[in-house]
Amino acid sequence: MKILGISCYYHDSAACVVEDGVIVAAAQEERFTRKKHDQDFPTHAIRYCLAEAGGSGVDAVAFYDKPILKFHRILETYLSTAPSGLTQFMRAVPVWLREKLWIEPRILESLEACGVAPPASVYFPEHHESHAASAFYPSPFQDAAVLTMDGVGEWATSTLGVGRGHSLELLEQLDFPHSLGLLYSAFTYYTGFKVNSAEYKVMGLAPYGEGAYTRVIFDELLDLKRDGSFRLNMDYFGYLDGLEMTNERFEALFGGPPRRPDSPITKREMDLARSVQEVTEEIVLRMARHTRETTGQRHLCLAGGVALNCVANGKLLRERIFDALWIQPAAGDAGGAVGAALAVWHNALGHPRSADGRHDGMRGGYLGPEFSAAQIRAYLDARGCRYAELADDEWAPTIARLVADEKVVGLFHGRMEFGPRALGNRSIVADPRSPKMQSVLNLKIKHRESFRPFAPSCLAERLADFFEIECDSPYMLLVAPLRESLRLPEAGDERSLDVHEWVNRVRSTLPAVTHVDYSARLHSVTEASNPRYHALLRAFEQLTGCPMLVNTSFNVRGEPIVCTPSDAYRCFMRTEMDCLVLDRFLLHKTEQAARAGDSDWQKEFVLD
Repeated sequence: MKILGISCYYHDSAACVVEDGVIVAAAQEERFTRKKHDQDFPTHAIRYCLAEAGGSGVDAVAFYDKPILKFHRILETYLSTAPSGLTQFMRAVPVWLREKLWIEPRILESLEACGVAPPASVYFPEHHESHAASAFYPSPFQDAAVLTMDGVGEWATSTLGVGRGHSLELLEQLDFPHSLGLLYSAFTYYTGFKVNSAEYKVMGLAPYGEGAYTRVIFDELLDLKRDGSFRLNMDYFGYLDGLEMTNERFEALFGGPPRRPDSPITKREMDLARSVQEVTEEIVLRMARHTRETTGQRHLCLAGGVALNCVANGKLLRERIFDALWIQPAAGDAGGAVGAALAVWHNALGHPRSADGRHDGMRGGYLGPEFSAAQIRAYLDARGCRYAELADDEWAPTIARLVADEKVVGLFHGRMEFGPRALGNRSIVADPRSPKMQSVLNLKIKHRESFRPFAPSCLAERLADFFEIECDSPYMLLVAPLRESLRLPEAGDERSLDVHEWVNRVRSTLPAVTHVDYSARLHSVTEASNPRYHALLRAFEQLTGCPMLVNTSFNVRGEPIVCTPSDAYRCFMRTEMDCLVLDRFLLHKTEQAARAGDSDWQKEFVLD
């Protein structure tokens, strides 16, 4: 039985196909349209997933929330805040009446356009049921507690539940407008970053600051209970009846208007980021402790956009509230497509499920399109590109040598990753030992803010030799401290420096992946999950003694991660990347003909 899962209309639209309980394909719409966080109906992603699954059609479709309930919440919110919410009401309601309420006809039209017969059934699990299902059902645990946290679904903003075998039950929920995700997004907006897109920048900025406003947030903005539930003081927020996340009272509390996007970052923004991060971690820990007490389970599964806060995840792991964690790699709305389909297969239809305690069902996250060597060769030949073809036994050693020589390499092979992280198949890789690589990657390759850190990909069997962690981190969703033996002492003047000078100061033997607080966002790689990438890491270790590489997503600021060989080549030519590896084909920048317009990426992508 094939089930098509769909999420859309808010951010990170996606589709997936589950066949007899197995995730066959999944992809975000943004990868095909090249519009970051694309929220539109995922026509392209559906076409890909159906093609990957083969066959003549699907037996059922699952949409990741209940539009009628969500529309009810929106109407009730506008009525309760009238007349101040009139402008927002006039913008939102026509869109709902025109398209968002008519999901089932849109699904059937899309399938018909793909030549697929209408399914027997269309299901609408609730938003947080889809999140919870995306966390529990692919997890390696036969039984587990489940915690979901995001902005808002229909009414719920956080839920706790328990999964046992094929059944999943949500036990408690926190309702809108009291939302951890929206609290974090309010500070994202106020510190000058884009809501529903750049929350991770706030997380990356936090180590530069001090918790100067932590007490203020606890005292003025929320009433936090022992169980992690809370009520926000809506006098400070604008998202109920306005078009902005915060209001004038919020500005008075924190010392002025929001930072203008792309203006200089001041100590205020650093301290605000640190403060809201500390508040978030405390709420997550309280919710987790309450979940353990309520369910009695030893394992915890996480999903929802807040579960992408890998700093909070790392702290939760170190607190040992649960014996083990598993986090859905596409924890945001994109993963709702997977969760909706699995919720139908297991919870609605009652099909059994088994888990061995070790292996999850996400297939390493490699669920997107793959391109054959023949397809790539045809593309390169059509463009007149100069390339060398690497034999299988040359592939890893050749790339390792380039990286050891401080070349920045775009890596494109195998199936595209599902979720926000590049995990070696659509990655830019570099030498973590290089003291200049942090600056080179931020300013010349990614064209992004200089304060942002980079993550290491490390051989799973060597991870604990370098970082204070006792488990794998296959989806780059855990932050852990660097081991003390690898750190260099601080000079003591760091907080007097601007962020650019501070981040580029060498503080460890792995300067390109060590953040200013001696932490790193970890990606562990096993031979089973990605044999080719694992071989590259092993070859780099044999050459240099270092079992890891800098791994950042293959894109520039504002661009979705590359999907096709054409996307990869275009990004390669627009940046100062040195080399490009497309499957078995190696291209050197110096050997390629310059092409007009290749550097004009700033006009194509909306900066996040």
